[in-house]
Order: sequence, then C-alpha cells, then structure tokens
Amino acid sequence: MKEIFGREGDDSPASPRSPGQRLRSLLNGHSVAGQVWVLQLALAVLLVVAAVLALVFQAQDASTREARQLSVVGAESFAHAPGTRAAMRSAGPGALLQPQAEAARKASGVDHTVAFRPDGIRWTHPDPRLTGKPVVGGSHQRANAQVGDQLPLLLGSAAGALLLVTGGAALVSRRLRRRTRGLHPAEMRRMYDHHDAVLHAVREGVLILSSDGRLLLANAEARRLLELPADAERRPVTDLGLEPQLSALLSSGREATDEVLLAGDRLLAVNVRPTAPHGGAAGTVVTLRDSTELRALAGRAGVAQERLKLIYDAGLRIGTTLDVGRTAEELAAVAVPRFADVVTVELLEPVLRGDEPAAGASAELRRMAVDGVPEESAIYRVGEVLRYVPGTPMATGLTSGRPVLVGDLRGSDAWRRQDPEGTQRVLDAGIRSLIAVPLQARGVVLGLVNYWRSAASDAFEEEDLAFAEELTARAAVAVDNARRYTREHTTAVTLQRSLLPQTLPEQSALEVAHRYLPAHAGVGGDWFDVIPLPGARVALVVGDVVGHGLHAAATMGRLRTAVHNFSALDLPPDELLNHLDELVTHIDTDEARAAGLGTGRGADDEGPWSGGADGGTDGVPAHLGRTGITGATCLYAIYDPVTGRATLATAGHPGPAVIRPAGTVSFPEVPVSPPLGLGGSVPVETTELTLSEGSRLVLYTDGLVENRDRDIATGLEQLRTALAAGADRTPEETCSAVLDAMLPDHPSDDIALLVARTQLLEPARVAEWEVPSDPAAVAPVRAGCLRMLESWGLAAIDFTTELILSELITNAIRYGAQPIRVRLLYDRALICEVSDGTSASPHLRRAATTDEGGRGLFLVAQFAQRWGTRYTPGGKVIWTEQSLDGGRPEPGPDSAEDVLDQWDDVPAL
Repeated sequence: MKEIFGREGDDSPASPRSPGQRLRSLLNGHSVAGQVWVLQLALAVLLVVAAVLALVFQAQDASTREARQLSVVGAESFAHAPGTRAAMRSAGPGALLQPQAEAARKASGVDHTVAFRPDGIRWTHPDPRLTGKPVVGGSHQRANAQVGDQLPLLLGSAAGALLLVTGGAALVSRRLRRRTRGLHPAEMRRMYDHHDAVLHAVREGVLILSSDGRLLLANAEARRLLELPADAERRPVTDLGLEPQLSALLSSGREATDEVLLAGDRLLAVNVRPTAPHGGAAGTVVTLRDSTELRALAGRAGVAQERLKLIYDAGLRIGTTLDVGRTAEELAAVAVPRFADVVTVELLEPVLRGDEPAAGASAELRRMAVDGVPEESAIYRVGEVLRYVPGTPMATGLTSGRPVLVGDLRGSDAWRRQDPEGTQRVLDAGIRSLIAVPLQARGVVLGLVNYWRSAASDAFEEEDLAFAEELTARAAVAVDNARRYTREHTTAVTLQRSLLPQTLPEQSALEVAHRYLPAHAGVGGDWFDVIPLPGARVALVVGDVVGHGLHAAATMGRLRTAVHNFSALDLPPDELLNHLDELVTHIDTDEARAAGLGTGRGADDEGPWSGGADGGTDGVPAHLGRTGITGATCLYAIYDPVTGRATLATAGHPGPAVIRPAGTVSFPEVPVSPPLGLGGSVPVETTELTLSEGSRLVLYTDGLVENRDRDIATGLEQLRTALAAGADRTPEETCSAVLDAMLPDHPSDDIALLVARTQLLEPARVAEWEVPSDPAAVAPVRAGCLRMLESWGLAAIDFTTELILSELITNAIRYGAQPIRVRLLYDRALICEVSDGTSASPHLRRAATTDEGGRGLFLVAQFAQRWGTRYTPGGKVIWTEQSLDGGRPEPGPDSAEDVLDQWDDVPAL
C-alpha cells in the first residue's frame, strides 16, 4: 500500500516518518508521487524556457520597430537635405551622394544609408563593392523577414509545451489508474486503511526487506515477536539485535519454508520469499509464525501417533501363534519399552488348559511372561503360581474387570500388602508407577497384565489408562483365540489318539514299530493300523484324511473302522480299497446333500470347490475338508510269513520303502490309483513283493516327505538317506532315526510312520496234504495230521483237531472241487486250512433234532476259537484257529457235547 501512495502521508503510529525520510520518499522515482513530481518539474522548466523566448522575441520586435523609425527619419533627412535632389539628377550621382550618405548615416545612428535609383540600382553603399548593384530589400523588409523566421519557432514552442503538458497529464493519469486499479481517491483511501489494518491485525509477523538487506516494513505482530526498536525501518537486519541464525537467514536472501528458529524464548516458523518475481522491486518478504504453543501440541500429537503405531504393531505381532504362553510373551515384548519399562503377564489356570474360567472361581494365576528386567530379579518368575491379596491393585482389577492406576507406588500401602519384602526390592530397582489391567475377552477375565514404569520415565497418568486398556483388549482376544484353539486341539488330539491303535496286536509275522506326530497347526486325519489276518498273515494300513481338526479326526475313525470291517472279510488289497472307495463316495454324497452341496444348487451358488468361510482347510475344497471325506488316501498291504510275499495296493497314497537285510533301500513301484472317493472307473491294482526275512517295510504319510519348504522328490531322497544309514537297526531305532532326520521344526501336517521287519514261519511248522475226491482219503489225511500234531507236541488238541478236519475235508469232498488241499500252521495258534476249487461258501445253521445233517459247521464253530472263509483266485479256503493249550469255549445250551449225544447216527469218519 505504501508503494502505491509513495509513502507520503503515512502517518501510522507504527511507522513514524522523519522529514528527511519524507523528502527521500518524495525524490524516489519508483513511487507515483516521485514520478508526478518529475513530470511537474519538467513542465515548469519548459514553461520558463517558453517565457524567456517570448521576452527575447518581444525585445527583438521593439528594437526592430525602433530601427525602422530611425531608418525612416534618416532616409527622410537625407532625401530632403540640400543638394540631394540635384545630385540624384546629375550625371554622376554616386560620387555626389556617397559623402552625404555617410554623413547622414553617422548623424542618424543607423547602420548604413543606401541611395538607389527607382529601378533598384545603388548609388551609394558603405561597401563600395556593392555600389551599382541592385537592392535586395530594405531594413523593414529584413525585420519582417526576421519576425517571419521566428514565428514558427514560437508556434512550435507553444505547441510543444501544450503537447508536453497534455502528454504528461495523460501519463500521470494512466500511471495513477494502473497503480490504483482504476479506483477513485476515496476508494483508494478506504482500501489503504483496510489493508493497513489487516497488515497490523494478523497474528503472523510480516517483514519486507530491500535487496541490500534493510528493513522496509514490519507489521505490529513482527515487532512484537522480534521485539524490534521503534526506528527499525531502513536499518539493516543485522543491526536489529536478532538471534544469529534468524539474522543470518534474513540477510542471506535465500528462500525458506517453515524453518523453525529461536527468537528469544519463542520458536518461530519462518518463511522467506523474493518479491521480484511478482512485479515488485527487488527484495524479500518474510512471514513469522509463533510455533511455541504448537510445540506442546506437536508433542502430544507425536505421542498419539506413536501409540497408534504401537496398537497397529500389536495387531501384527500379538497372536502370531495359537499358543497362550507365546501370546503372553508377545504382548510383553510389544509394550516394552514403547509404553512401559517392565511388563508382567499372568493367566488364570483354566486358560492354560483351554477351559473358560468360571465366574467367582479361585483367582489362581500363573505368571507367563516378564519383559524389561531379568527374570531372576522379578518377585515372581515365569511359571510360578500366585494369588493376589484382596485389596491390592491387581486383585481389584481382577474383581472389577477395570484397569487400576497407581501413580506413585512408594505411597501405596495396598500394593505393599502383597509382599512387603518383594515390593521393597521393586522400589529399590527404581519402579515407581503401575497400571494393572485385566485380560478380558468376550466378557470373561482370562488373566492380568501389569505395566510398570521406572523413575527414569514419566509416571503413568489417567490418560494412559485408556491406551493400556485398548492394548490389553487386543491381546486378550489373541489369548482367548489361543485358549479356544488349545481346547479344540486337546479335544481333537484326545479323539484321534483314542481312534488310533492303543496297542498293537500280537502276531508272529512282523516286528512292528510306529510313530504318530500331530501337526502344530492342528490335529489331522493320518492313521495307521496293524490287523492280524487268518493264516498267520498280517495287514498293514496307513491312511491320510485331508484337513485338520475334529472333523478330520472323526473321519479318520470312520475310515479305520471301515478298513477293519472289510479286513474281517479277508478281502485282497485291491478289492478292499475298491469297497472303501465306494463307501467314501456314498458318504460324500449323503453329506453333500445334507450340507446343500448337491446337484440342486443354483447357478449362482458357490460350488463345492469354492473357498470362503466354509471352505476347506489348508487349501482343500469345502467338500473335502469340512463336509465330505473325499481326498482321503490309503495304502493297504498284506504280508504272508509262510511265503514271504507282501501284496500291496494304494489309493492316492505314497508307496512304501523297502530296506533289504543288506541295507539297500528301494521304493517299489506300486500302481497309482486316485484317492478314495475319486476312483470311479479307475480300478485299484495290486503289486506283489517277495521279502526275505529281516527286510523292513516302511509305510508313511506324505507329511513326512513333503512340506512347504521341501518337495516330495527331495523328501524321498532324504528318507532314502536316513533309512540307509543303519542296516541293523530295529524298527524302533529306525522310527527314531527317520524322525530325527526328517521332522521339520514346525510340522504343517500330521506324520504317521510304520516300520515292520519281516519274519518267516519255519518250514517245520507248516504241513500240507493233497486230498483226492474220495471219502476214503479222509482217514489217511486225518491220520497224517494227528502224527504232525504229536510231533509238534500238540496232543492235547488232537481230538478237536481231528473232529474239525474231518468235517471240513468231508464237506470239501462232498461239495467242492479239485484241487483240495489241507494245511496246518503251527503259530501262536493252530491253524487248519482246507481249500478247494469252488467259490461256494458254507453257511452255519441250526439243525433240527430230526435232521440227519447240518451239524458239521456248528461243531466246527463250537470247538474252534475262530473260523471263517476266504476266497482265492482259484476257489476258497475254510480256516479255523485253535488255542494251543486246548482251551475251548465255555459250554452252553446246545453245546457240542449235547449235539454229539443227540447225534447217535453220525457215521464213522
């Protein structure tokens, strides 16, 4: 504004002006007033010059008129002088008139007197050379000519003066209009007053500096912030007594944006910008903002921002595992030292077991984490059980469910009540402040978190309670999730272990060792089994159900039961897996319908392979991991100790490993079949292995050889190396060595391992006879069997054995077809087998008293411990097992003795 008005007339009390300053402002050509003054001065000079010229021309005109009068008088005196006329008429007028003309000139005071003829030829002239020459004109003519010559100059000067005045006025008017934006003086004055008021009223200091670093303008706020003297304007900024850094910045002329500098006891945010780029004179404008009060606000904002970041970090770092102890440690690690110097975490005992604490139950806690001090210096160490005394801040927090603040522990008698000696050690260690916050999730108190601060930190205040409660609440959710997982995991493990074999059955064909390890992420559906079969054979089973949790464990139990049932039918491996596949398909179909996953779903519904909240676990489709059991795999093997052959079949399961007695390891190729429930048109095929005695058959689930960090090819190679390291290991040692070499730190899947070392039944314990299709052949075969029993020392069971063999051989001859064979096996029991070439199976029935037949199988069932039928590719085998000590079932109604007493007409066998 002062630039517009040239600074004259500025009578603001904030900027007093001396006469010298006003004069310098007036002479400043950059201001409008200065420019108007220069134009007015130029006009005055021009007018003076014009006046002087007018006076000169006026004097010249007067002298011309005077000269004209003198010339007329002189000419008349010369013309009327005596002898002038006569001389003009004489023959030589020039000679007569010349002396008279000179005398008349001198007498009249004119410059010269010339006499000439009427035709203009001179008779006389002061210059003799011009005598006789024509006359150009008279003196008055020369005067007129002189006046005529000066007239354009006079007119031009007048016109120039007029143009200069007009142009200057126009220039001044244009300059004023441009500077004032076309405003009238009254409007300009009002605008100036308004801007001047705003300039001095704003709560931001404004300085205007010249290019040489002098202060041109300072508003009232700038004077207050910088405490400027009254005569600060026009002085260099380096002479104003400012702080060195601020003075250096203002005098440097460089740009600055919100640089915070010290000015006395204030912190100023300084902005510096040049004025030249905006059309003004070279210089800078400086704005000053007092940020002293903002510093405290910034500190509080920084604390709030840090706490928000801590809450965010807590969400990422707390609850990374589903373990209550680890979650407590993560909470303590997050809070130290960003919120507290020391943190202790205690959980109620039921939480550690996965149970929900009952309301009003005993508040017995176990310390789970200490962070910020060495554990040995704490009053209670990790793992110790403690009970807080009623009235202490901790007990109050547990009872009320609200956080409790103790600003100064030195003055808290209630806190000292817990342990006077221990609390004194805490005070001696420098701890001064406490916030006790109950760990509470879903309305249930799970434990307690204690936040401690030492004397080196600020004591806790009321505003810290809300943050401590928020941080603890986030951790409480993670602890509760871990508690729930612990409960479910414990339940699933209990269920699964109850479904797995508790003890292995006694048998002589294999020496078996096993291992089962549940995944850290949750119990899965891996299982194994050892099932004795007729004929001293043993079935080995290893299976896997996809997914984890209770459903996988329950599904595993269903499949294991089904395998046992199918094994009771003595089916070969391929037929057993085909039946199991069909069973799984039916189960899947029924469960899919029950879960709404059947064929009646709309086009917009999620399909069975969709994910989401109801999707499968571990990337498994929904109907595989939660509702159905499709995706289960199984390996079924039957080992016969008589022949040393193992028959295997697999449904989507990895094949076995075989360790020969020499220590070589191989992975026999087993025909690949789809997992259970996906077989359909692809039949299961079998393979046979001949195993020498002492070979080890290794069955396993894919969790042993495959995980996130290891593909199956690498896993199989590592398994080969582990198995080949010890050729003479027992099955137990082999299991331990394999797990030591293969088990990852955190298994992501269950692992089931079964190692079986083969044994062969001694040839001396096997007896076999061919039987012709003649009833007379029964007696010789029976006799041979009795001799073999006697050689084995089994005379105690010769009668029952004779009776059983007689019935079975007779039935084979009567109803069967060749070839007919009899085989005795001396194992843990006496096994009698009669085979023939037909597949017709005998049926046990109760014969009436008057029936002549139908009692044979009833007698066999009464005298044998077990009996049954198994089918072979060439027919069937009827088998029985008898206890070696001659033990028989307890007699009851219609026992064998009663039958024999009633059956008097039984023909001799």
